[in-house]
Amino acid sequence: MKITHVLGLAIGLGLCVGATASEADVHNLDAVLKPIVEKYKVPGMVAAIIEGDQVVAVGAAGVRKLGGEEPFTTDDQIHIGSDTKAMTATLIAMLVEEGKLKWSTTLADVFPERAKKMHPDWRKVTVEQLVTNRAGAPGQIEKDPVWLKIATTRGPLPEARLQMLDAVIAKKPEAPPGTKFIYSNAGFTMAGAIAERVTGKPWEDLIRERLFEPLAMSSAGFGAPGTPGKEDQPWGHRPGGKPMSPGPRADNPAAIGPAGTVHCSVGDWAKFVENHLNGEEGGSKLLKAETFKKLHTPPAGSKPAYAMGWGVENSDVGGKKGRVLRHAGSNTMWLAIAWIAPDDHFAILIGCNQGDDAAHKACDAALAALIKEHK
Repeated sequence: MKITHVLGLAIGLGLCVGATASEADVHNLDAVLKPIVEKYKVPGMVAAIIEGDQVVAVGAAGVRKLGGEEPFTTDDQIHIGSDTKAMTATLIAMLVEEGKLKWSTTLADVFPERAKKMHPDWRKVTVEQLVTNRAGAPGQIEKDPVWLKIATTRGPLPEARLQMLDAVIAKKPEAPPGTKFIYSNAGFTMAGAIAERVTGKPWEDLIRERLFEPLAMSSAGFGAPGTPGKEDQPWGHRPGGKPMSPGPRADNPAAIGPAGTVHCSVGDWAKFVENHLNGEEGGSKLLKAETFKKLHTPPAGSKPAYAMGWGVENSDVGGKKGRVLRHAGSNTMWLAIAWIAPDDHFAILIGCNQGDDAAHKACDAALAALIKEHK
């Protein structure tokens, strides 16, 4: 199992919980999503449209579990997979603003006791290179024996992350650091380990304290949502539609949390995304405007254009070319799409409780339909 990804298809939030237009003003998207769910034969789907600092449209269709009768609702939790990476990058940016880190801080700076054991190429790898996927970190860590090791560990998660870090830095990077884009769950897990070292707190606690609590993301947590054996939340589905009861087998190892284990409702996810939608214009107190610009700007010459937890592209927005921040996450049983047009002040979020090719086609169709809906 692995996390896959897709790249390419009145401001003033402060630390508020995010705004939702009055119930009478929120457009219902159920009728937009229902035919898409039926056409592509996916279990269920939820979506939201954000304008400025408000969720102006939301809807859901389908069921929580194939073969079940519980409908997928707009309040249900979705697994956002690699869209967690933007949260980890945001956390790192907070630590930079606080002076606990610099973007140029190296692995040897943070882990001096490990420097002698590092392959020499790893010693000067920076925090910035890790969160832009340009550190040379492996692109398929799930094929390394350390994957099974961290999946079966019963110890504290920070220790498991250090186990992964040790396994990675003992080998030569897959490419010279700073020279090549390699999408890497290992790299973001290592960034999480750095945050843990400089704060003395687990990544999960940091994300709760720095993001979930100040943004009132009360539904947010880690791993597959819901209670094992119950349909109190949507279940993820393996390719072809096999439902997976919530539990360890329904997600990747918890230790790779910084790369992709967050779950939350689409409304709570919107509270985080609103900060990135509006942050470059000073619309968030999480970070300074210039820091959001840093998070959203790919390194010079980066191909593909990948910033810190965001793919950056030009897209036809409202009939004109505009900058889009886009990311998708999947643990192969879920698919979640974040699509942000910061210059036009709107964003679209989509979640599906299946992660195969049919789900990708369904989410692409939903994205196109919702862009048209927004126009």
